[in-house]
Amino acid sequence: MKSSDTARPATITARPDSFHRWRGRKDLLAKRVIGLGGVMVIAAVLLILFYLLYVVMPLFLPAHASQSNLGGNPGWTGDKTVFLSLEEQQQVAFRVSQDGVAEFFKLDGLSVIEKILLSDDDRKVAHVAGDQGNSGLIAVAFDDGLVSLVKETYTTDYSAGIEQRTIKPVLEFPYGAGQRILLPTGAMTGLVLSENDSQLLLAAAGIGGQIRIELNTKQENFLSGEITLERSVKTFAADFEVTTISVSSDHRWLYLGDSTGRVHFISIASMETIQVVQVSDAPITSTSMLLGGISLLAGDARGTITQLFPVRDADNQFALEKIRRFESDQGAIVRIIPEQRRKGFVAVDAQGGLAIYHSTAGTLVLQRQLDNGLPDALALAPRASGLLILNTDGSADFMDIDNEHPEVSFASLWSKVWYENYEAPEYVWQSSASSNDFEPKFSLTPLAFGTLKAALYAMLFALPLALMGAAFTAYFMSPALRRLVKPTIEIMEALPTVILGFLAGLWFAPFLEENLAGVLSMLIVMPIGLLLFAWFWTRSQWRIKSFVKPGWEPILLLPVIVVLAVVSMEFAGPLQSLFFGGDLRSWLSQEAGISYDQRNAMVVGCAMGFAVIPTIFSIAEDAIYGVPKSLSDGSLALGATSWQTLVRVILPTASPGMFSAVMIGLGRAVGETMIVLMATGNTPIMDWNLFEGMRTLAANIAVEMPESALNSSHYRILFLAALVLFVFTFFVNTGAELVRQRLREKYSSL
Repeated sequence: MKSSDTARPATITARPDSFHRWRGRKDLLAKRVIGLGGVMVIAAVLLILFYLLYVVMPLFLPAHASQSNLGGNPGWTGDKTVFLSLEEQQQVAFRVSQDGVAEFFKLDGLSVIEKILLSDDDRKVAHVAGDQGNSGLIAVAFDDGLVSLVKETYTTDYSAGIEQRTIKPVLEFPYGAGQRILLPTGAMTGLVLSENDSQLLLAAAGIGGQIRIELNTKQENFLSGEITLERSVKTFAADFEVTTISVSSDHRWLYLGDSTGRVHFISIASMETIQVVQVSDAPITSTSMLLGGISLLAGDARGTITQLFPVRDADNQFALEKIRRFESDQGAIVRIIPEQRRKGFVAVDAQGGLAIYHSTAGTLVLQRQLDNGLPDALALAPRASGLLILNTDGSADFMDIDNEHPEVSFASLWSKVWYENYEAPEYVWQSSASSNDFEPKFSLTPLAFGTLKAALYAMLFALPLALMGAAFTAYFMSPALRRLVKPTIEIMEALPTVILGFLAGLWFAPFLEENLAGVLSMLIVMPIGLLLFAWFWTRSQWRIKSFVKPGWEPILLLPVIVVLAVVSMEFAGPLQSLFFGGDLRSWLSQEAGISYDQRNAMVVGCAMGFAVIPTIFSIAEDAIYGVPKSLSDGSLALGATSWQTLVRVILPTASPGMFSAVMIGLGRAVGETMIVLMATGNTPIMDWNLFEGMRTLAANIAVEMPESALNSSHYRILFLAALVLFVFTFFVNTGAELVRQRLREKYSSL
């Protein structure tokens, strides 16, 4: 019998050459588009890096200055200038001569605008002191001990147009044109003027150690607005040679320098010496109060300048501390000029050497020799961008100063700094305040610490759940259940972080504060309860087990989790009463010394951990699920259990992918902004306390960038923080890639 079915060869249809050419073109186009996309991504990253460097680099450029001659004024020859000031636009200056002549003059041509005679006799001006608060008030002391108070003011006239603006100077006598006796004996060796909202202080030092302080309390007539002064006088007899005199801006402390290198710290209220500090072994030749009137700058005959300020001790007593020294090869310091808007100052020595320092950064910013030696007088512009110099021969020089960011140094950014009104050196970020006297604090260390702290607690919360969940889902879970669980967790990644931050800050943080004991007990009860349930499940002979298919066991855990959570919350109250006096938060604060903030690291860890779980879970689950089934089958065939196969075969093989998942999750946690912005309290402190907040680099940039002035130090330091984040993520990702390659090579033979 013959079979009717005849085997026929399969028919192969040949593709035309045009099809292969078209497919080749499409493949080539796709290859080039993908390659171009990769190149564009790299180019975009490099452009971001270069832009960050472009904005940040000016912070670290050195300062420089150029000096030019303005000409001379024949009327100044032989009439020594004892006081000099410069208005903000650097167009008009004011000088007081030794003959008692006060005059305003233009820098362009040195022509005199207005001349005022402060004395109508032959008396000479002994000392002139400007207000330490830079109000424009000036005290002119004559050789007989009389003092005149004048005030220089400037108005800008735009009547001829913006381009033709003119500066109109006016010399006022705010407290009357009469002169007052400050030092009846004359022979004045030092003069200080300090004015604040409520008081006017004049202090003079005379030969023989005589100190006389005139403290005037301001009384304002509420009808006319006229201010009168209620005068009181204090005296002090020093048994040493007084070389310098200064007072604090709050009129609380008097500082006297002597010929043996000591600074005497004196209370103005009691006129008693509190402390004597040996600053140098050379005479104190010049002192000045830094901006704000807190720090004293004491220069000696060897060219060293020491910064000191009062520090409160544990007994609530003040002691004068030497904070930092500015060493140089200058000669004796003859004058210290503090900047009016920053914590910098200019020092001039007896040989005509000029140096610019910044106190907070603790650095020498610029040093150079004046072209014409030691001048008669100097005036620093209010913005510290120019220096007017009047020489002994009646000529004038002007020095343009480019010194935009003197407060930036490695020490001020990353090391502990002893700031004014602090008891010890600390890491502090505080970029702004309500007054210009404020000392900016630009330490990036607490921000970097807060970034790592937030990422650490987020990863502690996310890693166990994400990695263990990925391992169970990929290896043990039923395929049908996996098809439900995996997309559900992955879709969590689409939830905006601003929503998570909103919920964390406004709902979870108050909930945690009210139920702290319950939440903490849940962290203990739930793992133990789940393990006990799993143990009983494996050991029991319950009939329900026959209805549960393999891989569907997690469904049974849902009611168990709910029960354990309810039990933890219900028993939290009795546990608090039994062990913590009824209130765990109060016990932590009072007994354990652990402070509690409502928005803290625990809130951030849970919220940010919830945000990074989908990323880590999805990548790790794909890596585990992608392990060839032949490896697990071979392990099981050799007698290994499922858990042994998972731990010894599956996880090592999937470790490169799992490590990549962890690194990607860490990168997201480090760069997260909205959650830490809304749920941390944004307190830039350095403490690993789980119940205190922090401030991260990313959140700090988001908060302060809108309020920072363009191209200011604050603005550029925020870009530096962004560069730090960029570099950190670059090194983390590079290191992660190297580790991943090593793991791939190590386990590729499995």
